[in-house]
Amino acid sequence: MKNFQDSVAVLKGVGAKRVESLQELGIVTIEDLVTYYPFRYEDIQEKQLNEIQDQEKVVLKGLVINEPVVSYYGFKKNRLNFRLLKEHAVINVTFFNQAFLKNKIQASEEVAVFGKWDAKRKALTGMKILGTKNNEDFEPIYHVNKKIKQATLVELIKVAFSEYYEEIYEDLPAELLSKYQLMHRPEAVYAMHFPKDNEQSALARRRLIFEEFFLFQMNMQRLKKQEQRIGKGTQILYDVERLKGFTRSLPFELTQAQKRVTNEICRDMRSKQMMHRLLQGDVGSGKTVVAAIALYAAMSAGYQGALMVPTEILAEQHLESLNQLFNPLEVRVALLTGSTKAKERRRILEELESGMLDVVVGTHALIQKDVNFHRLGLVITDEQHRFGVNQRKILREKGANPDVLFMTATPIPRTLAITAYGEMDVSVIDELPAGRIPIETRWIKTQQVDTALSWMKKEVQNGSQAYVICPLIEESESMDVKNATEIYEHLHQFFEPEHRVGLLHGKMPAQEKEAIMQKFKENYLQILVSTTVIEVGVNVPNATMMMIMDADRFGLAQLHQLRGRVGRGKKASYCLLVSNPKNELGKERMKIMTETTDGFKLSEKDLEMRGPGEFFGARQSGVPQFQLGNIVEDYQVLEVARECAEKIWQQPTWWQEPQYAGLKQKLAVGEAAEIYFD
Repeated sequence: MKNFQDSVAVLKGVGAKRVESLQELGIVTIEDLVTYYPFRYEDIQEKQLNEIQDQEKVVLKGLVINEPVVSYYGFKKNRLNFRLLKEHAVINVTFFNQAFLKNKIQASEEVAVFGKWDAKRKALTGMKILGTKNNEDFEPIYHVNKKIKQATLVELIKVAFSEYYEEIYEDLPAELLSKYQLMHRPEAVYAMHFPKDNEQSALARRRLIFEEFFLFQMNMQRLKKQEQRIGKGTQILYDVERLKGFTRSLPFELTQAQKRVTNEICRDMRSKQMMHRLLQGDVGSGKTVVAAIALYAAMSAGYQGALMVPTEILAEQHLESLNQLFNPLEVRVALLTGSTKAKERRRILEELESGMLDVVVGTHALIQKDVNFHRLGLVITDEQHRFGVNQRKILREKGANPDVLFMTATPIPRTLAITAYGEMDVSVIDELPAGRIPIETRWIKTQQVDTALSWMKKEVQNGSQAYVICPLIEESESMDVKNATEIYEHLHQFFEPEHRVGLLHGKMPAQEKEAIMQKFKENYLQILVSTTVIEVGVNVPNATMMMIMDADRFGLAQLHQLRGRVGRGKKASYCLLVSNPKNELGKERMKIMTETTDGFKLSEKDLEMRGPGEFFGARQSGVPQFQLGNIVEDYQVLEVARECAEKIWQQPTWWQEPQYAGLKQKLAVGEAAEIYFD
């Protein structure tokens, strides 16, 4: 019995070596093969001479008027030439290093040649002989490797379709096919490989992009429902009056955005459903204060709170902030990291388990086996993308389905965050506290660096500190960028002995990084040369200047994150972007950075200019990567898919309906199988 999950080894002509070669392309099963879509198409329809643009790839069909001639030159290089008569014009055709084609070309016979047109010379550089019976006017082009050629892959796909076409089932309900006029799946999958024309290709692509987004959104909604089912346990009925008293005691007025997100979080905490919320806030927007209010609310209801962060420096900063906000006699807070001494660690673990501690701030140390809570009710993870799913899960499981709040300072456009993180509710702090002095950003050229360093020296002489950021640690032959080691040596000579310069980069051991950062915090070091390791979480209010070398090598969102390390105190702060962009796009990015300090506006621009792959990068690996769909260009389709998925999941037992049989089958295959239906 045939199955779409059969190995490609069942196909004729696929032996052990070819199986291995296909696996390198990610093709293991028949389904992998038929859904291994082309990344582009060559339009090889024949055109008339007056329709062809210079350097355009075209098909010319005509009469061969001389025997082809092969000439040899260089080492193992050859050139095949012949002339083609088309529309009373004689065209010179040349094939490079394809002498074997000589036997396929006969004088006085008609032939179709696919190649690149040279308008000045009225010549064609041939790429392929199509013969005269050409039915494939629209040729798919695939990503292949040295072991699998285009022609081989196409032939295998044809064989797979001939033997398994009947196994391609429809996974979208009829109502969606009808409502959005979508092509049926078997037809769409086939047309992706062998479209009749541009229009059919576009329709097939539209259908499969919608399917890809829709299945993703169905899984997101399923996760959300699952979280709600799991979360029928922790209802944190905090003391409203005590919480109001705490917020009134804060040494500043909350912004309207902070009040809004605090209300959203508190509403979740009082609910019987488990909170699963993402809190986004630009650098300096006051997420820590919101976290403190949530932790206080949990404490007032007799629950403990945990705040997990990626680095010890950040953990210490959060502890310092919480101790400033909380009355130590009322809220008992402790710090637990890998550096916590054994005796202190034992005391903290005992007090956590007995319930004497209300809040613990820590790093990965919080998820070790011997860390037990008395009554864990709230888990907050800062810079959540720095932790793996399993690490976050371990911390959650230390309580009886505690409420979960993720925080991030990486600005993602709200609508995109709601869609991409569909299993979470999303809160956004979209304004900065009053009185905060905006950071002045200037774009300077490399030749102006010495002048800028003199300005930096004056800032340091006035008691301030400065960062100098570099994209690479050591010299690279492949990229003409300044490196941290070289810059450090230069600045060491420029500033010392009057002022101390430190060096920080990702290849250093963790303890050494922490020690250098601590020295900078304590103003033992006045200038810190660093790679992007300082991007998240470092709080040095005394730092008023940042110089970013080769700034055009960074994305807008990353530049903004880096810039946010200054301007955290009461002094005016500056960010200098050192860059000599080689194209208009680079110049545009530098210009945008000098015009706005709004992280969300910058993230929108970054998405537009660089696309989702580069924008999210490894740091945002939780954001999905799609085979066909682009979450920026196809955002409207993504949003429609989300609405459709939400509507279906509003039906309590939708999977029992016959119209959703194909959808249920699709979602219960593979990785999703362990979760599914009641």
